Amino acid sequence: MSFGTRSPFLSVSMTALAVSTLAMPAFAQGQVRNFDVPAQSAADGIVSFAQQAGIQVLAPSAATKGRKVGGVKGNYTVEEGLRRLIGPSHLRLVSFDGRTAVIAERGAATSAPAQRGGFTNVAYVQSAPAPMSASAAAPAQPDTTTPPGAEPPVADTQGLQEIVVTGNTSGKRTLFNSSSNVTLASSADLLRKAPRSTAETLELVPGIFVEGTAGPISNNYSVRGLRGGAQTFITLEEDGMPILYGGGGADFYFQNDITIDRMEAVEGGTSGILAPNGAGATINFISLKPNHDKPTASVRFTGATYGDLRADGYFSAPIADGWAFSIGGYAQSQKGVRRTPFSYNAYNVKGMLEKKFDDGGFVRLTLKHGDQHNPYYADMPFAVSASGKISSIPGLNLKTDDVGGNSFASFDVPDSPNTGNALRRFSSSNGVHVTSSVYRLDIEKPVSEGLRLFARARYLDGKYDFNGIFPGSGAGTAGLTSAADYVDPNASPLASLTPIQGSSETYFNVAQAMFPTATQYGLKDLRTGQVISSTDAAGLAAIGGNGLLQQTVLNHQTLKTKDFGSDFGAKWDHDLGPVDNSLTVGGMVYNVRRWNDQSAVATVLNDVQNNSHVYDLVALDAGGGVVGSLTNNGLVNYGNWGQGIFKDEVTSLSAYFNDEMKIGDKLHIDFGARYEHQHVSVDIGNTALVNAPVPAGTPGLYQDVGSTFDGTYAHSKATYHDWAYTAGINYELTDNISLYARGARGFQTNGGDTGGTHAPTDLTLYEGGVRFQAHGLSASVIGFRTIFKNQSYQFVDPNDPTNAANALANNETNGVQVDATWRPIHFFSLDVQGVYQDPKLSNLRFNGVAQPQYSGNTPERTPKKLLTVTPSFILPHGLGEIYGRWKYIGKIFADSGNGIALPSYSVFTVGASLNVSERINVSASVDNLTNAKGFTEGNPRQGQTQTIVNGFFYGRAIVGRNAQVSATIKL
Repeated sequence: MSFGTRSPFLSVSMTALAVSTLAMPAFAQGQVRNFDVPAQSAADGIVSFAQQAGIQVLAPSAATKGRKVGGVKGNYTVEEGLRRLIGPSHLRLVSFDGRTAVIAERGAATSAPAQRGGFTNVAYVQSAPAPMSASAAAPAQPDTTTPPGAEPPVADTQGLQEIVVTGNTSGKRTLFNSSSNVTLASSADLLRKAPRSTAETLELVPGIFVEGTAGPISNNYSVRGLRGGAQTFITLEEDGMPILYGGGGADFYFQNDITIDRMEAVEGGTSGILAPNGAGATINFISLKPNHDKPTASVRFTGATYGDLRADGYFSAPIADGWAFSIGGYAQSQKGVRRTPFSYNAYNVKGMLEKKFDDGGFVRLTLKHGDQHNPYYADMPFAVSASGKISSIPGLNLKTDDVGGNSFASFDVPDSPNTGNALRRFSSSNGVHVTSSVYRLDIEKPVSEGLRLFARARYLDGKYDFNGIFPGSGAGTAGLTSAADYVDPNASPLASLTPIQGSSETYFNVAQAMFPTATQYGLKDLRTGQVISSTDAAGLAAIGGNGLLQQTVLNHQTLKTKDFGSDFGAKWDHDLGPVDNSLTVGGMVYNVRRWNDQSAVATVLNDVQNNSHVYDLVALDAGGGVVGSLTNNGLVNYGNWGQGIFKDEVTSLSAYFNDEMKIGDKLHIDFGARYEHQHVSVDIGNTALVNAPVPAGTPGLYQDVGSTFDGTYAHSKATYHDWAYTAGINYELTDNISLYARGARGFQTNGGDTGGTHAPTDLTLYEGGVRFQAHGLSASVIGFRTIFKNQSYQFVDPNDPTNAANALANNETNGVQVDATWRPIHFFSLDVQGVYQDPKLSNLRFNGVAQPQYSGNTPERTPKKLLTVTPSFILPHGLGEIYGRWKYIGKIFADSGNGIALPSYSVFTVGASLNVSERINVSASVDNLTNAKGFTEGNPRQGQTQTIVNGFFYGRAIVGRNAQVSATIKL
């Protein structure tokens, strides 16, 4: 019996085989090697692997006949590399002593390796260690945690033979025979992407649109035609557990770093079964696991042209028999991608302690702690020409600048005394301060060969203190006008304000009464102390280099979160001859408590330039002397924006199952369901009938704190339940073509807030496609139809900025998705992924009132076209690669009324990953090479129908050309 003529040892006798084993070099079990074995027939693949590993592999030809192995590429121990290789092939590793590996068919009874007469013999003399791969920071370890009971996956492989872990439960489904829409991104893919934020890694998943313009955190992302500006229907996971139960805000508490081995994603289908609030997509970041074979360590240093500096580190080692640990994380200093006088420091650290048992079970304890300060970028004003061309306002470069800066370093904002703060400090220099601790326990226990129990639980104790500025919010574009207008009582955007509660007296009437000697008004630059009167036309026109002033909201929000989650159950694999079945049954328990304080949100008067100046509006006498201030150190008014104060608690209980069945060699069927029972309660801070006064001596016309928390709460509670279910089928038409189809229904829970409790929102998804692999090409073409019902979101009512209005809308999307990799020759590859979708709004309601004028519109911030093309040139002798990337984002509308259309744009990126030596890799990328303009949103605070006013509008722009360089050293 043999695999053919490729091995020089195929016809040796048993005695000769034993001699060749003894003649082999030293014990190989714990050695880490670089493998590059493509997906192919088991006969050829096992031979190739044995040659690269320098070991013997014994396998019965009856077990390998007609089977395929997945590829394995990257740095692994020999044993883990072999497990990854044979994972898709229904083979199992019976034994491995460091020199000889014995393989058999899963489920087959296998006696001791001495019975070699029935085995094919493959051997090869151990070769010298291969160079470090372009992406290798540390040896990749198998994930034994991801979805319930799954076996160690195959990653970093070629073609469509990679094992799919996320969204699957059998541990046997590959990309080729899966009936889900799945994406795998290896450590090499993540390194090549060089993301500037966690959200940008999601751009590796076809169909997901990322608005990555907020900075390192709090970015928006949407899937398959869902309106942008949110994070609903998508859950981010770490090692198979949601970072946050609700999904939204997960990037506050997770950042991609050197401890992450790879990213896996599944869109629709089982995503809503195996994860809460992931009906649209689940994005799973899978960690490196502790190395039980030998100590491993790596460090990475990263710098960027915009001033960010970061150091990542990772170390893992065995402790004793079956025990190993790892520790890793990063520390960084961020200037942010836009110009700022501040530096924001952060660190995150993650440690694991793992015990593996002889029966294949394990117990793993994971601890994480982070303390981060992050910059945040909101809207900025742009100029629009008569022809519709969008450009920078002089003094504020849309590609590099930021309105915030030194003048926003610190404000003491009057607040309700019942919050415990008479004055609440806002600090832009503090940025978004996030602290978190995560405690996690994972357990797996085989009960028999086919039955495995699993349980995992995690507890997150997190808090963020959000200090972000929102230019144009509240007042909208109406507040963006000339400084000369602001000091003119007849033209000022402040003229209609009524500073005294219960009084109809307008702004300048109150000012005249408070400062009777005033004959004119002016502006005082709080940074320089300069006073510019209304009669100084030249001085007013020179403000900010453009003569403009605007109103900017100081958004200060503190949110404390205590989020407990657990997932537990059993997986039963049963082989019935022609039918191979894997059934997973489990339960989930989540309890989430949140405390929200968004009081003391205030509006400030500032100019329009980078690192802008804040101004007091002052009353002047006939001689130009200041007789009083209408504002409080630039603060116009208080408490007129945001959600205020609430406390909510969600308790969720779920039961689920997922069954994956293989009938014969070609047909794969799976189906599953999850039932969730949810109890939601919320305490909403009540508003006093009479606003609390500001502290004595506070300057300005406003002498109360605005909307005032009275110290009591209104309690609201509700119980909801919902079903998620799905079924899919995949048929391998040939060895090169497979077809699949799937239907799914899922939901998004919506918890509680100042609007009360909210029922779940439904999603229905249908998809089907074809996958192809042959002649260096692997590709998927998928058609989909997505139906969102009663999507709920809040927006600020432009007619009443103190009111957060609620919108409900239905959204239907038809689309087609392409994902392909073509490698015509060994030194070149081309990756293409793209989506064309046609989303449409219907049945839109504002606070329960129908808005038929919006029906048929394109949902806001949702492109119809997304396309990314990435050519790569692989350098000879393992030196690395050089790559480019073209990303195209189609036209989007800034609002549901489709009043402002933001143009399509393209971003070009070039980069290289070079292996300087076996242990050192240097990578560099230049993003937005052509310094293109691109816009991801308008100003949602302007309302649901936005307009261009006096040639201006607010929005977010992508950053201009920038570069990032990193060096990874394997110690």
